[in-house]
Amino acid sequence: MYRTTHIWRSDKEWSEILSPDVFLVARKEGTEPPFSGKYTECHTKGIYACVCCGTHLFFSGDKFDSGTGWPSFSQPVCRDNIELSEDRSLGMRRTEVLCRRCGAHLGHVFDDGPPPTGKRYCINSLSLVLIECETSGFDTNMAKSGHE
Repeated sequence: MYRTTHIWRSDKEWSEILSPDVFLVARKEGTEPPFSGKYTECHTKGIYACVCCGTHLFFSGDKFDSGTGWPSFSQPVCRDNIELSEDRSLGMRRTEVLCRRCGAHLGHVFDDGPPPTGKRYCINSLSLVLIECETSGFDTNMAKSGHE
């Protein structure tokens, strides 16, 4: 969507900028409890951005109810805005989703999502901030027109 330079800050700097809960999830690869996040049941139109750096990540039009307790999206705004990494923690093999600009832990992606992508980006609410459609100037209908 847009390209900017990579952001690097020390853990100390991030901990001074972010709340303790956000720091734990976004910078220390934590996971918020299911059904606890403020965006799980949110139906507001807009763009979900990285809570740490503001990079645009997901359109609300690509959000769906996966029943898992975390916000789920079928695709990112732009694949260049995320990074995928193998995650073998907790005795499982998963694919971690990171913000490409600042390296924030967002969640994980799975191959059990709806058509046409078949993907489920399972994302922590604490890693996101919603830019509402009315104030963002973006057309969230792009999400249904193959914006990749």
